[in-house]
Amino acid sequence: MKKIQIIGLLTLVVFALVKCQKSAQFPAYQYDNQLSGGSTTVFDATSKAFGNSFAKLSSYDEYVHELGDKIFSQSFVTAPAPIHSGLGPIFNNTSCVSCHHNDGIGLPTAGDAQSSLLMRISLPGADVNGGPVAVPGYGLQVQDKAAYGLQPEAKVNINYTYQTYSFDDGETYDLRAPTYTLTNLYAPIAGTYLLSPRLAPPMIGLGLLEAVPESEIIANADPNDANGDGIAGRANYVYDVTTKKMQLGRFGWKANTASIITQVATAFNQDMGLTSSVLPLESSYGQSQYDNLHDDAELPDTTLNAVKFYAQTLSVPARRNTSDATIKRGEQLFILAKCATCHKQTLTTGVNVAFPAVSNQVIHPYTDMLVHNMGVGLADNRPDFKADGQSWRTAPLWGLGLFQVVNNPGYYLHDGRARTIVEAIMWHDGEAAASKAYFSHLSKSDRNAVLKFLNSL
Repeated sequence: MKKIQIIGLLTLVVFALVKCQKSAQFPAYQYDNQLSGGSTTVFDATSKAFGNSFAKLSSYDEYVHELGDKIFSQSFVTAPAPIHSGLGPIFNNTSCVSCHHNDGIGLPTAGDAQSSLLMRISLPGADVNGGPVAVPGYGLQVQDKAAYGLQPEAKVNINYTYQTYSFDDGETYDLRAPTYTLTNLYAPIAGTYLLSPRLAPPMIGLGLLEAVPESEIIANADPNDANGDGIAGRANYVYDVTTKKMQLGRFGWKANTASIITQVATAFNQDMGLTSSVLPLESSYGQSQYDNLHDDAELPDTTLNAVKFYAQTLSVPARRNTSDATIKRGEQLFILAKCATCHKQTLTTGVNVAFPAVSNQVIHPYTDMLVHNMGVGLADNRPDFKADGQSWRTAPLWGLGLFQVVNNPGYYLHDGRARTIVEAIMWHDGEAAASKAYFSHLSKSDRNAVLKFLNSL
């Protein structure tokens, strides 16, 4: 009996030690270049490739993910509806999925039901935290739709001009340059205002990017171009409403959002007009459309956190055909062009004891999560904290080759002006000018190898 007790005690001690261990990193031989999201990678190349949860979630976590998925797809309506109430009074869309089609990118249109392009607005200068200055009566985002009987803030107009260019071998390509204007303003704006279009980005891999240690991101920064390679990645530090302090920006086209919970709460508030404990004021506060009801939070914390968890646990699809010789050659050309200096192939997540699924993962997002000067052609001329008017965050490239499958057609860059990957490359400038030139001088077969590589991501 005493022997049994001792064995039992030893078992409990071993179990306790195992439970107290941090998540261990998988040995290198268990990784290969197909596993873009480490052990969370999903092997799905269908139109639903961006909508998969992490594998091996607990039954409870799977339940929360599914709950978040339902809310993400749910259309909200104006009060006093008994369920899914609180939309508006001014908004950009009625559901998350209306912008993030199939959890992917959206349509670069404005004003219609399937629009996925929103317009940021601000005055010149910086606020007390170094961020954009809100426009009186408009805030920091133009809401171009309104509840019945009310007036949208403005109509967003998009006009394109087209120009044809050619590579050294004579093959041509077109670039379309957008011009954005506001009309039908519900109230006049005194003085100059700044506009910046933002296309809804893919939802995949957010939880993994949030788990990359700040120290690793900062280690890749070179704000003064100390190594003289012409590339000067900078971290964007932004004011976060949940912590009430400055934090590293990770999300958004200018890395102007620090966390997934802030991203989700802001989207509900600004895109749909829904209040929460994070952002308790209506987006119409201080405007003529404001209803003066001083409502309680329209989104319960359980709802907000379910959508946050859904966004946090969307898997990244695996790469495809990685042993193909042409794809391997394209990858080497991608590296020789110094594209990988910014579109960094590999990052490693830190330890998250509360959520081991994102811990110690070797991931391949093809981003350094820093902001870079991309030249005059892509400039919005609107600063956003430490990201100036020509700077954009390096967009992750994982899932790039599935845009046409998931969203059909696919659009690229911060405002969807690029209709092909070639167009997206040829819009690069500033710190990426040399990489663009390298690509443009390649032979057609080598250009196609680079494109085949990018379409394998």
